[in-house]
Amino acid sequence: MKGVEPLIDGVAFDALLADKAFDADWLLTELDARGATAIIPPKANRKFLRDYDKHAYKWRHSIENFFAKIKEFRAIATRYEKTASSYAANWHLAAGIIASR
Repeated sequence: MKGVEPLIDGVAFDALLADKAFDADWLLTELDARGATAIIPPKANRKFLRDYDKHAYKWRHSIENFFAKIKEFRAIATRYEKTASSYAANWHLAAGIIASR
C-alpha cells in the first residue's frame, strides 16, 4: 500500500480497478475526493461491507491474464529494446499475436 500514493499522485482517472489488498479507508477517501469510482471488493474482515461494481471487477481477471500472456514474450518482459518506440511497437505486435490466437 505504500507504493499506491506515489503512483496515483497527479494522475487523472475515473475509476480504480484493484483487488481486496487495496481496500483501505485512506485510499477509498482519496478516490472519493477525486470523484473516481473505487472498483475494489471489500475485505472479509470489514464490519460493514460496501458495494462495488461486480461486473466491472470481472475485467480485472482479463487484464491479469493479458499481462501473464505478455510475459511469454521475453523481449517485452525484460525490456530488451533500447528505444521507447521500439518497445511500444513490440507491445502492439505481442498484443496482436495474442488477439489472433
